[in-house]
Amino acid sequence: MGNTVLEKIFARHSSDDAAPEPGDVIWLDVDLRTARDFGGASVVKHLKRNYDGDYVADPDKTAFTFDCNAPAKTPEYADNQHICRRFARDTGVPVYDVDQGIGTHVMLEQGRIAPGVTAVGTDSHYNIVGAVGAFGQGMGDMDIAFTFKTGRTWFEVPESMKITLTGMPDGEWSAKDLTLKVLGEIGSTGALGKAVEFEGDVVEQLGLAGRITLSSMMTEMGGIIGFIQPNNEVLRFCRERSGGDVQPVYADDDAAYSEEIEIDVSDLEPLVAAPYSPANVKPVSELNIPVDTVFIGSCTNGRLEDMQAAADVLRGNHIAEGVTAKVVPATREVWERMLQSGALRELHEAGALISNPGCGGCASGQIGMTGRHEVQVSTSNRNFKGKQGPGETYLASPATAARAALAGHLGGAA
Repeated sequence: MGNTVLEKIFARHSSDDAAPEPGDVIWLDVDLRTARDFGGASVVKHLKRNYDGDYVADPDKTAFTFDCNAPAKTPEYADNQHICRRFARDTGVPVYDVDQGIGTHVMLEQGRIAPGVTAVGTDSHYNIVGAVGAFGQGMGDMDIAFTFKTGRTWFEVPESMKITLTGMPDGEWSAKDLTLKVLGEIGSTGALGKAVEFEGDVVEQLGLAGRITLSSMMTEMGGIIGFIQPNNEVLRFCRERSGGDVQPVYADDDAAYSEEIEIDVSDLEPLVAAPYSPANVKPVSELNIPVDTVFIGSCTNGRLEDMQAAADVLRGNHIAEGVTAKVVPATREVWERMLQSGALRELHEAGALISNPGCGGCASGQIGMTGRHEVQVSTSNRNFKGKQGPGETYLASPATAARAALAGHLGGAA
């Protein structure tokens, strides 16, 4: 019997003699361990409370990333960030500060995460790195403190499932629509506690940005991680960024899965997730909802390709009166590429507000919050009640969000 992607990665990073099987509890060697500004100060506190010096096993494999509240909007966040900075100075741990952007994206751009590696951090969407065939997992402050100290963590090996997307859409679609299609089909618990491998011609066609979108919403499907087999574009990107060899991991042909699902996407069309669940998926064509504000960004849709998709819709037009459109690039690199490509100017001329890089609306106090009775279209990954304020948030692709900003409503006649 062959092995799945997760089983092979775990075997590479475990000292156990036999390949791990679902249900086994193993000690996993972690290639990269990070803490962000949300939780980072607690990691430092746990280290100092529970260990006597030598807090970090390997500073070169450790980092702080500040992205939730960047720059700090409250004295409490400013204090937490500076606790991390001071600890980093004392221990030699790198800091990717408030000007750099979303930690997982920055780690991908810096080549610190590549196919086959293991990474953990204080981020519930750390499984986004499955987009390049890496294993990533968000963990609590105390667990991350332990990985800082030891370079490893314990893990119960989950079952793996395979989702094959069949057919090829012939209409308009995006990676976000594809992701929402999967969510609508399997629901918010359809991958509960499992590692998922995505396959299919439509998946193979996705660029890195699209793969990030699909992998980033595994958390909303209940999954541990969503792996996408690296194609030549992804391998080239990772090799260039890491400056060295990368070792992608592919499942064996006879790998065993707890479940195999096929989803036909040949009829894919623009979709949204209506309040208050990412799995409450509906076609845009069935809606006609007045919109107050639009948010374009997040770890799910904050890449240059996402920004360009919005800019293409808005080019030569202006956002509807009474509607605000807020744009938050994922990283400083994306922001710079938007400047170079002209997307920044196009968004600005259409009336959008463009912020510094970061998480934006997923973190309280950042751009993308809603007030009571306010209706928002957002490219983020969660629309739970209260997540982005007391208003109503519809999850959508950048193109759908941009059209809503122009029309002043979601769906309906243009």
